[in-house]
Amino acid sequence: MRTPTALGRRAVLTGATALVLTLTAAPATAAAPPKAPRGSLVLIGGGLKDDNTQVYGEIINRAGGPKARIGVITASSVPASQDPDANDPANCNNSACNGAHYASLFRKHGAADAQWIPIDLDHIANADATAVVDQVNSMTGFFFGGGDQYRYVTTLLHGAGHTDSRVLAAIRAKLAAGAVIAGSSAGAQIASGADMVTGGDSYQALRDGSSPGYFEDPSRLGYLPEGGFGFLRSGLIDTHTGTSGREGRALRLAADTGHDRVYALEENTALVVDNPGTTREALSVLGPQGVAVLDLRHARTRQAGGWSLTGARYTYLTDGDRYDAHHRLAVPAPAKRPLVPRGNQPVAPNNDAFHSVANAHGSPYSLRSTARELVQTRAQHTATATTFESGPRFTVTLTKSPGFTSWTGEAGRAQSIISLGIAISPH
Repeated sequence: MRTPTALGRRAVLTGATALVLTLTAAPATAAAPPKAPRGSLVLIGGGLKDDNTQVYGEIINRAGGPKARIGVITASSVPASQDPDANDPANCNNSACNGAHYASLFRKHGAADAQWIPIDLDHIANADATAVVDQVNSMTGFFFGGGDQYRYVTTLLHGAGHTDSRVLAAIRAKLAAGAVIAGSSAGAQIASGADMVTGGDSYQALRDGSSPGYFEDPSRLGYLPEGGFGFLRSGLIDTHTGTSGREGRALRLAADTGHDRVYALEENTALVVDNPGTTREALSVLGPQGVAVLDLRHARTRQAGGWSLTGARYTYLTDGDRYDAHHRLAVPAPAKRPLVPRGNQPVAPNNDAFHSVANAHGSPYSLRSTARELVQTRAQHTATATTFESGPRFTVTLTKSPGFTSWTGEAGRAQSIISLGIAISPH
């Protein structure tokens, strides 16, 4: 089978379920959140590689180690009825095919059992079927695959009231009792609370702002006011951050919707959350890339002459780093030490801060690279990067503000960055 992927930069609902969702009325009131869970979350920014033993192993260990039983939910994929290669095991890319693929991977990585939970756009009724609820209740952990997060809304939540299906209620109860819930890409996005992102590119987001809804134009910044499943509510969630340059859209959506924090996840890397939804909520990073925490507590925006933002903070955490969500305290991994900048090399020019799809020669992780160059040099207190597009062109300014620190586990190379100032202005 093909490796499960989203369809292009953002999967689009098709067939009988195709829609453009433009919400103009006040959002429906979501069901009250359940009591604080004893379980944990493992949220991956997409692109989870089959051989990532670190992340798969973490999920399995939290689900019971050699006794782990993993329920795989892939309802964000197209159903078999919409996959022209559904009968070709080498090329299929649908919910059942992807579910079997992930189940096989979990067994390969050491789970006692892993099973596809048979819910998708072809089998919506299964979300309230007793047999499927019983299957869920036999599991010790769950994994939500990638695709389009709105398909999870369509299949596992009921109507404008955003109420749980019986299967989702059972999964929520398992989390409260100590189970682990993991997800990659759309499977991580769906863990969001209110104002879950539904699509958008950074430049268009900065230029045009956000709108409630789900739009056929994948560059338009949309969000769902009612949110996703609400497993993690201490900040917005975004995924594929480095490869798709999504820091810009994440900052704009947070500012527009009144959120003061975003967890921006990179690919093949997990944000692990213990005690989600409590004052003891503790996060850590696992994997080869990192997680950006965008803090907007003291941010200010202006619209005159084009949208601008000042006063935000950029923190970039890497493998082994921890983050206390309640106290907003980042703690580097024990093996890391403070970085002492020794060079005087100026920061290289960056004319594509958010890795624009219009730039055929752009490189991923652009903004992160500028931040790391800045903290490694003594020559500059600030550094700038601009958007590839103009009309207006936006400038991102990174500043070594009071409280900023950088940490390294390698000689002279910044790995983790805590509390750089970040501002955006149009020109």
